[in-house]
Amino acid sequence: MLSREDNESLVRVGPGTPMGRLMRLYWIPFLRASDVERNGQPHRVRLLGEDLVAFRDSSGRVGLVDHACPHRGAPMVFARNEDDGLRCIYHGWKFSVDGQCREMPAEPVNSPMCSRMKITAYPVRERNGMLWAYLGDAPDQAPPLPEVEWNLVPEERVAISIRVQECNWLQALEGEIDSAHAAILHGRVDKDGTINQWKQAQDLAPTFECVVHDGGVSIASRRKLDAEQQYIRVNQFMMPFWTLVPPFTQYPELSGHAWVPIDDEHTLCIMFSYHPTQPFYEKTRKLFREGHAGRETGHASEGSFEIRPVTVPFPKYWSRFHRGNAYGFDPKLQSAYNSGLPGLWIQDAAAQSGVSPIYDRRQEHLGTSDTGIARTRRVLLEAVRKLVADGQRPASADRPELLMRRAVSLTLPTGSDWTKLGAPFMEAKLNEDFGYTP
Repeated sequence: MLSREDNESLVRVGPGTPMGRLMRLYWIPFLRASDVERNGQPHRVRLLGEDLVAFRDSSGRVGLVDHACPHRGAPMVFARNEDDGLRCIYHGWKFSVDGQCREMPAEPVNSPMCSRMKITAYPVRERNGMLWAYLGDAPDQAPPLPEVEWNLVPEERVAISIRVQECNWLQALEGEIDSAHAAILHGRVDKDGTINQWKQAQDLAPTFECVVHDGGVSIASRRKLDAEQQYIRVNQFMMPFWTLVPPFTQYPELSGHAWVPIDDEHTLCIMFSYHPTQPFYEKTRKLFREGHAGRETGHASEGSFEIRPVTVPFPKYWSRFHRGNAYGFDPKLQSAYNSGLPGLWIQDAAAQSGVSPIYDRRQEHLGTSDTGIARTRRVLLEAVRKLVADGQRPASADRPELLMRRAVSLTLPTGSDWTKLGAPFMEAKLNEDFGYTP
């Protein structure tokens, strides 16, 4: 249970808020590079409560600027993207990717107003097919891009999906570090199906252990396999909004999310699945794109979206499964599937978002299975308090290598120290395989 004050500190992300200040210390992934075409239509974006547009100019540079022209507030999403700048359709003011005004057709030639005028602009970097933004106060002092393994390996090893979820970022993130829910929420009423064969389905009441490190928190769940062996899955939370999920035995892969706050009540869910040393399985990639028998996987399929107008942030990534239509809940489906919801990510989204965009955490009754969630909240609150009190930055804000971690799934002798035996496998090393059999 959290106090109202602590809950507010964690979920409010707008400019000037404690969590907003923390988030702005980090680079934020926000679009596929292919979403922003050279000389193409500006793409509406909202990050940390700020309304922006992204565009790629004639030279291929990407800009991220205020959604409103500073002249008279006209929407920049309608601007003409031409000749290395974004030109407002109202009076023709033109801005380059750095925010500097370059032309004012309706003003006198050589007006000093042009050189003085800038639109809010944030630096953007591109790496392995993703765009990253830095919304901090001192862009010239921005840290290096975070070293997250999925965005460092070649693109052919990675599958990525993006969707908008209608709840605050923390509710979404907490779902993925909660290892206790998986076999229950995603399971079947009968004994059929792959999920019921998961090792974690053999023990629905695991014990949890957490280790805080400079990059975040390792959250281990121990499950009994037999008298001599335990199955240990270690999820990772990494500052400020990253989660990593352990691999499974069949077609092992590493996966996770960036739970990027759009605003206080919406989250951009960027899911990545990758193999550290080989091209990603084409059969699995196809399954992610198309779903299976009308059901969704952990990734949002290409058919799961409803396109919004260009004036809506992230217009391509709004799901057709949402609170307004009960996420596709079907009582008949519940006769076979525990949740009655058509697929993995939909089940997660409904559980995380179905009650309200910001749940009143004073109403919670946490148990031992929520150990990882409680610890992660404490880590975040401590980081926010230190930043607000004396400007102390988390180590991970300036040391990108601290995010080079992996989640693991290990079968170990009962009572083994997973922190020692699992340490070599939880360190991500580029182009090195799992190092063990998941």
